[in-house]
Amino acid sequence: MSTNPADSHDMISVQGARVNNLKDVSVEIPKRRLTVFTGVSGSGKSSLVFGTIAAESQRMINETYSAFVQGFMPTLARPEVDFLDGLTTAIIVDQERMGANPRSTVGTATDANAMLRILFSRLGKPHVGSPNAYSFNVPSVTATGAITVERGGKTKAEKATFHRLGGMCPRCEGMGSVSDFDLSALYDASKSLSEGALTVPGYSMDGWYGRIFGGAGLPMDKPIGKYNKKELQKLLYGEPEKIKVEGVNLTYEGVIPKIQKSMLAKDREAMQPHIRAFVDRAITFQTCPECDGTRLSKEALSSKINGKNIADVCTMQISDLADWVRKLDEPSVAPLLKGLQHLLDSFAEIGLGYLSLDRPSGTLSGGEAQRTKMIRHLGSSLTDVTYVFDEPTIGLHPHDIQRMNNLLLQLRNKGNTVLVVEHKPESIAIADHIVDLGPGAGSEGGTVCYEGTLDGLRASGTITGRHLDDRAKVKESVRPSTGALEIRGASTHNLRNVDVDLPLGVLCVVTGVAGSGKSSLIHGSVDGRDGVVVIDQGAIRGSRRSNPATYTGLLDPIRKAFAKVNGVKPALFSSNSEGGCPVCNGAGVIYTDLGIMNTVESTCEECEGKRFQASVLEYKLGGRDIAEVLAMSVAEAEEFFADGEARTPAAHKILDRLADVGLGYLKLGQPLTTLSGGERQRLKLASQMAEKGDIYVLDEPTTGLHLADVEQLLGLLDRLVESGKSVIVIEHHQAVMAHADWIIDLGPGAGHDGGKIVFEGTPADLVAARSTVTGEHLAKYVGR
Repeated sequence: MSTNPADSHDMISVQGARVNNLKDVSVEIPKRRLTVFTGVSGSGKSSLVFGTIAAESQRMINETYSAFVQGFMPTLARPEVDFLDGLTTAIIVDQERMGANPRSTVGTATDANAMLRILFSRLGKPHVGSPNAYSFNVPSVTATGAITVERGGKTKAEKATFHRLGGMCPRCEGMGSVSDFDLSALYDASKSLSEGALTVPGYSMDGWYGRIFGGAGLPMDKPIGKYNKKELQKLLYGEPEKIKVEGVNLTYEGVIPKIQKSMLAKDREAMQPHIRAFVDRAITFQTCPECDGTRLSKEALSSKINGKNIADVCTMQISDLADWVRKLDEPSVAPLLKGLQHLLDSFAEIGLGYLSLDRPSGTLSGGEAQRTKMIRHLGSSLTDVTYVFDEPTIGLHPHDIQRMNNLLLQLRNKGNTVLVVEHKPESIAIADHIVDLGPGAGSEGGTVCYEGTLDGLRASGTITGRHLDDRAKVKESVRPSTGALEIRGASTHNLRNVDVDLPLGVLCVVTGVAGSGKSSLIHGSVDGRDGVVVIDQGAIRGSRRSNPATYTGLLDPIRKAFAKVNGVKPALFSSNSEGGCPVCNGAGVIYTDLGIMNTVESTCEECEGKRFQASVLEYKLGGRDIAEVLAMSVAEAEEFFADGEARTPAAHKILDRLADVGLGYLKLGQPLTTLSGGERQRLKLASQMAEKGDIYVLDEPTTGLHLADVEQLLGLLDRLVESGKSVIVIEHHQAVMAHADWIIDLGPGAGHDGGKIVFEGTPADLVAARSTVTGEHLAKYVGR
């Protein structure tokens, strides 16, 4: 039987990949199969899957657009690889938190809100207008003016009034909350403007602001407390007005509207730390009194279907909303109802039925955001696409992992290629093909250690193969607590008046299915108390110039040590300051922008990528120059700064912490942008462990950790407890649960089916009782 030559392209072929730490990796990945990439954190999985395969696929697709459109797209350099063949369109479903836009909700991020708006514009009583009349992002507009009318071949001008009804609440502009300013945090009333009365970040009177205020006619040398009503009104609330200062045309605007535009239009999480601190101090947010937090105008709220308006249905738990839609029987909108039904059922299938559509998308965890993005693709009619997932089981209870596995298999069964970077044995088990990278991390990794089936991996002797069947044992004896942190009447989100005592001086694990109320309990009732240090999953924002040494503060003691030994100033040893190479401005590379083509990155010839001036490299510490020190791994540097001329206790202390969290292989000067998600989280953990606090709260510290690294993390948690700290961990990993001194299990379900304490006690008691979903899975895991 003759086969069509088109059917022979059933492999994605990668030859000679050298992105980040990959060492000439060549690999063949079967198409229309589920391939899982494993290996310790930092072994090169993301570099191969995201940095090579997905990046080249996206770059080639971008090249099909016109030069004009490409100008608005991120420029992607071609990955360092000799040959790639058999690529298909790649859709990346990663853990990036969803947009930090305060107007974005779960409903607007999926198609759910758009469908509901159409439904209400068709069935809502009374009828108030088009779908836009139900959108909190569309303002109402009224205009009056002359229009030109053509009648009988003649044109004449007529006066007309035009009105378009939008659903935005006019008071809060669709935000759901209104801000109020604490004026005492904006200025010091006893000082004048020229004495620096304004305490808003960036409002220095030495620069243009001083000239603008003076040019607008404000008294610069009079204390603000002595301003008359008109002057104060102009300073704080002045309307924009054109002024001329020193021959330059400028615009003066009051301080408060200026802050609203420049600071409050951004999401709080996206702000720089000093601006966020100012906003928290100066601005109080209250629920909008006009729309009661619904974000919608009274017209939009007046239109109802079966007694519920659009805000009511958006606040419902999605699983309940799905039942409500199921009961609507309206043949005129049958296809719309069917589509909406399918979308809402997908939320429940993927384990997100506990969310509501009005939940701000910025509040979703990395795992929740990733699963919300998945929903867009489940109903997609595309096939023969490559889906790339970054640890889709993050934030999932063992009970929910089975659901996620089914979804991945569903995508594969539609004829797609599914590539998954994953550490969980339950997910590795469903793979058709496994690629294991290693053997170590960083420069110790970057090679393919194994390719093949699950049974072959078990027998392969690689780190992943050896640890695949690792099972932690339940602690025989637990540490006694030294006290308790009392929580009384907790009712954040779905919590139902929870009373619980968190034991101190021990390792306490808070667990439960996704959406059961773990984060609500800890972040709502523990976060913010004195002596509590919270290490969450928030991303580290790093530029190309940031590296582990700058992020952890390690560079300061190193610079001082170099300066002291050589009798020069510390600024010379900063590539971002005086010591930086003048040609590449201390970046080590030169970026050449070729207009419509990709930006080309080339190593700086002047400093050969070392980032420093040649004269700076003549200064040595312990026989090494600053560039050589930054090229060291954490483990090497730990030894180097321990004794001899280079002995620097302050640097050694930070290096110890980096080694403690399993980052001994990391280079001190490696750009943060090249670190994997797991590495960034552990870098954050190492830097925050220095903070003064007695209670450490860790939010899923096993994120991005290989099975072999979990043991090291447990050792670190034990050391923290033994040094007198109390450690509270929100976690789903059974190894961490088994290692706990005390477990608090929330549930029994998610959303309004959760929010209660279903068990508190030792891991051994939880396994013996098997009274909860967590107990069942933990018992199975430890083999009881």
